[in-house]
Amino acid sequence: MSTGSTTTHQRADRHWARLALAGLSAFVLAACALHLRRGDLDPVAHPMSLYLIGDWGAALQAAYVALGLAMVGLGWGLYRSLAAPARSAAPLVLFALAAASLSTTAYAWMDLPGVDASLEGLVHGISAQAAFLFATTALVLQALRLRHDPAWRRDARWLLPWALACFAAIWVLALGRDLPRGLAQKTVIAMIVGSLGTVALLLRGRGERR
Repeated sequence: MSTGSTTTHQRADRHWARLALAGLSAFVLAACALHLRRGDLDPVAHPMSLYLIGDWGAALQAAYVALGLAMVGLGWGLYRSLAAPARSAAPLVLFALAAASLSTTAYAWMDLPGVDASLEGLVHGISAQAAFLFATTALVLQALRLRHDPAWRRDARWLLPWALACFAAIWVLALGRDLPRGLAQKTVIAMIVGSLGTVALLLRGRGERR
């Protein structure tokens, strides 16, 4: 590979990693800010979906879209940077599906407690579950692919268990009806966002060192 081509790849790695980190940061900041401002909601009992409705909901909707773009950017950056034997379009496609599902979740409101079920509420519920499933499956498949790149093999040893924990956590969330819905859901989201952010930081570091 020529020096010019290597430099181009370095810049691309840093660009996509920074895009992913920016989107993840926007989501975390918006979510934290809304939890501070929405004193009418109980962060332990109420899920994130209720924060999309009412005051400052538009900010969280935009943050959901930013999170989706972060996943797509990270997936594309990893696909470009990995060695040929480690490349697979499957994680990128799943990240894109997760992003589309997440955006749908943001703009199709959930049914409020005490009101009749609606088509919009059904779409919200299905897309939210799809976003969790697509994102965590993408994390697992991506971690499996990282094992085929010598530069990532050591990190894949602990990224894979983390990804598997995220995948298991969504099923605990789905089946654990007695769990506090808000706290349980936000714990799973934190695990997923943490995993995405860690991989983005590692990708940025490799782009700077290469």
